[in-house]
Amino acid sequence: MWKTILRRVLLMIPQIIILSLFVFLMASAMPGDPFTGLITPDMDPATIERLREAAGLNNPWYIRYWDWIVNAIQGDFGKSFTYKIPVSEVIGQRVGNTIWLSIVSLVFTYLLAIPLGMFAGRYNGSWGDKAISFYNYFSFAIPTFVFALLLIWIFGFNLGWFPTRGTVQTGVAPGTFAYVWSRIYHLILPALSYALLATTSTIQYLRTGVIDAKQEDYVKTARSKGVPENKVYNKHIFRNSILPIASFIGYDITGLIGGSIFIERIFSFPGMGRLFIDSLLARDYSVITALILLFGLTALFGTLLSDIIMSIVDPRIRIE
Repeated sequence: MWKTILRRVLLMIPQIIILSLFVFLMASAMPGDPFTGLITPDMDPATIERLREAAGLNNPWYIRYWDWIVNAIQGDFGKSFTYKIPVSEVIGQRVGNTIWLSIVSLVFTYLLAIPLGMFAGRYNGSWGDKAISFYNYFSFAIPTFVFALLLIWIFGFNLGWFPTRGTVQTGVAPGTFAYVWSRIYHLILPALSYALLATTSTIQYLRTGVIDAKQEDYVKTARSKGVPENKVYNKHIFRNSILPIASFIGYDITGLIGGSIFIERIFSFPGMGRLFIDSLLARDYSVITALILLFGLTALFGTLLSDIIMSIVDPRIRIE
């Protein structure tokens, strides 16, 4: 298994090279550059041209790519044109917020999806199953930004239960219990907004798995031996029905990191998603290329992580 993991990691090297080249070329093809916004009627064009020359933007694309990738391997993604500090420092200030938002969202997702999926599969055809199916259709159809704005309007402005922006209350001293609670409190509504829409596939996979497992011979045998119904579902059916979901855990974990763009933007949450949108608007190529490369790397490692999780959950499945 470890040899296979090492081989998979080595095979990811050419994928990363192709991804980095694609990301760099796409960013370079964007109209304008970081200095376009500085051009005004009273600005000397020669000054702008000197800035572009100093930044290396006038060099051929292959020279700029080579310089960028060599520095990136060493952890240097250049300097942000917007924030005037190294890109690694800009991302470092936001990555923690996105990771915590992703973790809380993932916890909410499975806390909601697993009970609902088990209930729908166990009592398929009931009114409860139909209500869960309607919720699935609704969560699948409604756009993320519309649903997030709806929750902000209900729970933020009307009821006032949760804050609607930021990561911590202004004026709270870091390191105190009030600070920690404020961070958690600010995470709840954006994480819940994401989780309520992310449960669709998990509920559907689990529901289908439970319905199929109910007809298997091992379930009929357990029932014939007098095993309690709750134990049949919790021990036998659930264990086998959870396998398709386990295969997607790696994708879910890494997908949350790059998939929180709309949530962070709507909630003014200073994470990597909001940084990505702001960098696009500012044509900050250094940050854009670094973030897209990071999102691509997490997707590649998510594939590997899913295979590892599957081999742990089901001993019959091994990576060969």
